[in-house]
Amino acid sequence: MARRGLKGGLHESDAARCSRSVYFHSMSTGHDTGRGPRMTIRRLRAMADEGERFACLACYDFTTARWLDRAGVHLLLVGDSAANVVLGYDTTHPMPFELTVWLTAAVRRGAERAHVMADMPFMSYQADDAEALHNAGRLLSEGRADSVKLEVDASHAPLVEKMTRAGIPVCAHIGTRPQQWALSGGPTVSGRRRVEADRIVEDAVALEQAGAVMLLIEAVPPGVSERVIAATGLPLIGIGAGDACHGQILVVNDLVGLSDWVPRFVEPVADLGPRLEEAGREWVRRVAEGRIGGRAYTSLDSASLEPGAERVQKTPRNPEKEESVRVVMSEHQEADRNP
Repeated sequence: MARRGLKGGLHESDAARCSRSVYFHSMSTGHDTGRGPRMTIRRLRAMADEGERFACLACYDFTTARWLDRAGVHLLLVGDSAANVVLGYDTTHPMPFELTVWLTAAVRRGAERAHVMADMPFMSYQADDAEALHNAGRLLSEGRADSVKLEVDASHAPLVEKMTRAGIPVCAHIGTRPQQWALSGGPTVSGRRRVEADRIVEDAVALEQAGAVMLLIEAVPPGVSERVIAATGLPLIGIGAGDACHGQILVVNDLVGLSDWVPRFVEPVADLGPRLEEAGREWVRRVAEGRIGGRAYTSLDSASLEPGAERVQKTPRNPEKEESVRVVMSEHQEADRNP
């Protein structure tokens, strides 16, 4: 039975598909890292078209990005969720744009191969289209992101079109949009009612037509994601949106067990929080007991630091000088007694 690709048409022959796959998977944007070419939008589209799912994670620093890149994670999102897991806020609203630029650049330096997507924080694109274009451009030019993500609906299609015309690849975040939670009083699930689901599908279609290169859908019933896939030809990344999505994303802190609470759609694969805590406790014990471990630095004059050796070299004795000093001191003392 023939399967359908992103565009809804029947797939080409196995030979043609294999040839096209080799072409896409061998093509680089001028940056071959030694572990394979950079993960481009074209390669992500090819993976989705061929039914090969891609893994995504939100992370926020060089070191984590380096390890996840080595693990083969295809896409790293520098999310505005950094306001929660890095800065400690209970919403994403306080995320500073300047910090987003810096964190994006850090993740880019750590990720040699993964596609790096930058989240546009609250009020970095809503107030003015010109400001939005400028900010998105900075994420590409200064942050070195491969694409930017905006929480949008169909009313933002003109902005997405302007960004596309400027050469800025946009991932349109639809469904539940955390930057809108102030309107509802907290986290919500979208698309449970038919009218809501219809609106999400309409948003997806409008944003694709405006030039979006990818879609991300959050916290919706799986059937809504399936409808979006059927109605559009873009790779769809899901978070709490069912298994049908071409890509899946989570916050890395949630995945590895660093969060005290995780959403219902998260199933951690590790429990690093307690292990980190125990490592801290062990360090406290070592410091208290004076056994910090490791290897000490050695002196260039190692003999002077050997056990039992004097640490300060004394000046050789001069008996004649010592005697003259003793005589002078005696004369001074005698004068003091007989003024």
